[in-house]
Amino acid sequence: MSAKPELIELQELASSGRISPGRTRLERANALRISPGTTRNPAQVLGRGHRFQPAGPATHTWCDLCGDFIWGVVRKGLQCAYCKFTCHYRCRALVCLDCCGPRDLGWDPALERDTNVDDPVEWKIPNLSQAEIEQKIKEYNGQINSNLFMSLNKDGSYTGFIKVQLKLVRPVSVPSNKKPTSLQDARKGPGRGTAVRRRTSFYLPKDAVKHLHVLSRTRAHEVIEALLRKFLVVDDPRKFALFERAERHGQVYLRKLSDDEQPLRLRLLAGPSEKTLSFILKENDSGEVNWDAFSMPELHNFLRILQREEEEHLRQILQKYSHCRQKIQEALHACPLG
Repeated sequence: MSAKPELIELQELASSGRISPGRTRLERANALRISPGTTRNPAQVLGRGHRFQPAGPATHTWCDLCGDFIWGVVRKGLQCAYCKFTCHYRCRALVCLDCCGPRDLGWDPALERDTNVDDPVEWKIPNLSQAEIEQKIKEYNGQINSNLFMSLNKDGSYTGFIKVQLKLVRPVSVPSNKKPTSLQDARKGPGRGTAVRRRTSFYLPKDAVKHLHVLSRTRAHEVIEALLRKFLVVDDPRKFALFERAERHGQVYLRKLSDDEQPLRLRLLAGPSEKTLSFILKENDSGEVNWDAFSMPELHNFLRILQREEEEHLRQILQKYSHCRQKIQEALHACPLG
């Protein structure tokens, strides 16, 4: 008998998301194995193989070492040209994870095209009646050749399975001391400062896949948080984004889901075909920042950092022009009259 894949079931499904006894065996999936790079004591040797260079102006992300957001407009931080490890300037001297080199995640750039969140998708249906949902579920269950069925609940919602591929280029961080009970405990608990300082970074293996048992009202951001919580990842969930991948007319389209989109609803509307629709977890490196997701203290801190950065940038510009002006004046004084 085939081995069971590890299943992530969101807590909200504990009471109503039950599967009948004949449907408890799931199809085989790749179990997630965290493969660490070579790490050493930070007091000994720095990570080897990295070639850090200033990050581009569109880089709005979280530091892979300390986990804090990389603020700034001009001085954005550093990024390894090979493995894309991204960190603050101040964190560079503390990086002890060896570079893994360029990561081939099996993508074909010639076939894939990123689309905006607002781009229309051909098979989307705005709203379905209860009868249409029931009919869709029957059609869906009749097409699958596994036992990852969808089930209609008495309250009109439905439960089912989505498969998420983890295609992460950059490393993720887990606590290096004791395991937290949840992602919130790791970030909000009394030992938050210690947990942030004592982090262990890993490169996730290529083509890691996880199944999640979710409700029809489960949002994309809840799927991301569930995946991170399962593997004790303490990185900010906003560092990641859930994408849908669709193949149409020989072209592969990637679309980032908004936080409030419902993946299981998209799965039902698209049907079970992985070519029609699949879900991928990637870094949220689109260059766009959802400022509404930050707290008031964080935004005020960002304004203070921007002001200091602006003052320093202006000082450097004025100093450069002053130096150039001085050289020209010295040349004028050195020239003989007439």
